[in-house]
Amino acid sequence: MSSNSGSQPAAVQLCYENINGSCIQTPYSPGPRVILYWAFGSGVLLAVLGNLLVIISILHFKQLHSPANFLIASLACADFLVGATVMPFSMVRSVESCWYFGESYCKLHTTFDVAFCYTSVLHLCFISIDRYIAVTDPLVYPTKFTLSVSGLCISLSWTITMSYSGSVFYTGVNDDGLEELVSALTCVGGCQLAVNQNWIIIDFLLFFIPSLVMIILYSKIFLVAKFQARKIENTSNKGESSSLETYKSRVSKRERKAAKTLGIAVIAFLISWLPYSLDSLIGAFLGFTTPAYVYEICCWFAYCNSAVNPLIYAFFYPWFRKAIKLIVTGKVLQNGSSAMNLFSEHE
Repeated sequence: MSSNSGSQPAAVQLCYENINGSCIQTPYSPGPRVILYWAFGSGVLLAVLGNLLVIISILHFKQLHSPANFLIASLACADFLVGATVMPFSMVRSVESCWYFGESYCKLHTTFDVAFCYTSVLHLCFISIDRYIAVTDPLVYPTKFTLSVSGLCISLSWTITMSYSGSVFYTGVNDDGLEELVSALTCVGGCQLAVNQNWIIIDFLLFFIPSLVMIILYSKIFLVAKFQARKIENTSNKGESSSLETYKSRVSKRERKAAKTLGIAVIAFLISWLPYSLDSLIGAFLGFTTPAYVYEICCWFAYCNSAVNPLIYAFFYPWFRKAIKLIVTGKVLQNGSSAMNLFSEHE
């Protein structure tokens, strides 16, 4: 009896035991499962709460009401939505290896995933343009990058990406020509939408072209910043600094610091999203043979970017640390709190 039971194959676990056509479940053992839920859950909380703090800070404190900061608040909104509508469900799918949230939300989840990613790309691209103007021509910058220009950039970022992502996944053009693959992948408890080569290439270009623009602009920004710093140093050494020159140097220094911080945010974004973009591109041309665990790692590497930006702001922006303190301690609820000063004399 014992020898027979020892030779029996392990029972296959299904996502839905009582439903025909259920996906096979490959669950983790209890130890790794707890660790993964803790790690992914921490990422979700950081993405939601961290970006919420950024949004509240910029919208509440009048001192932060600037065209550039409204772009940052809108970027934080995209990252917040990734944390609220995408990451929690992906967490369950990654750990349980099953999708328990229905076919309709699977499509919506994928639409949100793609849309919010490209929204972030376009925001960062517009932010790099903003920083380029601010650093190269700081005195004229306020007349060039106005609130209306910032509003236009925000509107374009959201409408283009949501329209694109929604039309691709809700018209079904994403899997044209992949009918056999779709049939093989389809099972109850799965959420893996196939995307054909044409749309994968378009997706990659939508990531690559704005990223290239960002890299070029930030390279120019740092060259200009280096030149300005040398010029200011030479002027101060010669004792030629007039009040206008002193003002220009102070403005230039502030704009360069902002450009540096946002440049780090761009680098973090590129590092986070490049593995996923390359994995998707390579997978489409290799018959979608990429192992599932590689895809999951690339996905979570990308998701983590939504939690990184608030950490970057907290590390480099004293005004953000001060705003967090006021929000967390409840002082933000006091009358007149929106007019509080968040900047030191040296900022």
